[in-house]
Amino acid sequence: MPLPIATLPRGKNKRPDGLGNSCACCIRFFTFGRMKHLFSLAGLLCLLMLTGAHAPTSLAPAPAPKFSLVIHGGAGYMRPDNLSPKDQEKYQLALTEALEHGYKILADGGSSVDAVEAVITTLEDNPLFNAGKGAVLDITGTVKMDASLMSGEDGQAGAVAGLSRTRHPIKAARLVMEESPHVMLSGDGADAYAEGAGLQTMASDWFVTERQKQSWQNAQKNKGNGYQAPANPMEGSSKFGTVGAVALDQQGNLAAGTSTGGMLNKQFGRIGDSPVIGAGTYANNKTCAVSCTGHGEFFIRNVVAYDVAALMQYRKLGLQQAADLVVQEKLKTKGGDGGLIAVDGNGNMVFSFNTSGMFRGSVNQEGLAQVFIFKNDKAYETKIGGNADLGR
Repeated sequence: MPLPIATLPRGKNKRPDGLGNSCACCIRFFTFGRMKHLFSLAGLLCLLMLTGAHAPTSLAPAPAPKFSLVIHGGAGYMRPDNLSPKDQEKYQLALTEALEHGYKILADGGSSVDAVEAVITTLEDNPLFNAGKGAVLDITGTVKMDASLMSGEDGQAGAVAGLSRTRHPIKAARLVMEESPHVMLSGDGADAYAEGAGLQTMASDWFVTERQKQSWQNAQKNKGNGYQAPANPMEGSSKFGTVGAVALDQQGNLAAGTSTGGMLNKQFGRIGDSPVIGAGTYANNKTCAVSCTGHGEFFIRNVVAYDVAALMQYRKLGLQQAADLVVQEKLKTKGGDGGLIAVDGNGNMVFSFNTSGMFRGSVNQEGLAQVFIFKNDKAYETKIGGNADLGR
């Protein structure tokens, strides 16, 4: 006697749509011996009925990918009493312009490396900052520029030091990172490598501004060596006027970059922390991206940028907590002046500095750009892509 395939009693295993009983009735008439092919077909049809009846007609939209951008224009001794409202506005607009360049790249799905390079290139062309055009002069009265760039996705990095002709040192750093087997090139060799790859070069005096020339002349008169706090506090801001950027892109990759003219009236051949990976620049997708500004010797000795990431990875500290521990405690107790910016893989953005001010700004994925100058400063806000800035 053939065995029934299904003997579900009437009324059991009911579904709200009634499919349970109808499927059982269909299957009850089939036998294993004669109808195995029909059984397979009937089973498939029932399965489709059971699963397809409640299949969603559309998928819920995925949350928008996060992206963030933080920039700085150097830490120093600027205060409201030595930086006029007119000059404050110049810095606010310059930083906002740089944020706009980086935001557009990130909003369009571009990489964090591209965004960081674009921001720093913009700042290198602005003579307000100590990087590219407007860089400070060394003890011989010449410009020597340093820069570095690091990708948090794969840990690749590139750096240049002692450039005197390459218009955009950050582009040269990226060239070293992506096109050479090296991490750092310096001096004439770095300039020649950049020029040979097609990067724009300028005569060395193109980088010299009247402002920096006057600062250098004052330092020469005072026989300063670049390591003593100058009488004019704003010269101190030139001393630490490095620029930098850190970014998180929509793919979840971090990047950091830093560019500087170094210290005013520095010893010929001196190299600070900005081109030193781990000291002035660091990025790792597992933790954060960091760019530093300050008295480079202290940042090198304390491996500041990497220390922030290490505190997050090994002590499980949050980004702000790690940054403050390094800048407000470790550096400060040793006499190291300066600050840093950082962003983590969740898009959290932080600043930390132990000087009276730091030119800095940030923008989130909604396009809200905020720029600050002094400690406890009220934000100068702009909605990127909007009709007008929000003001202070």
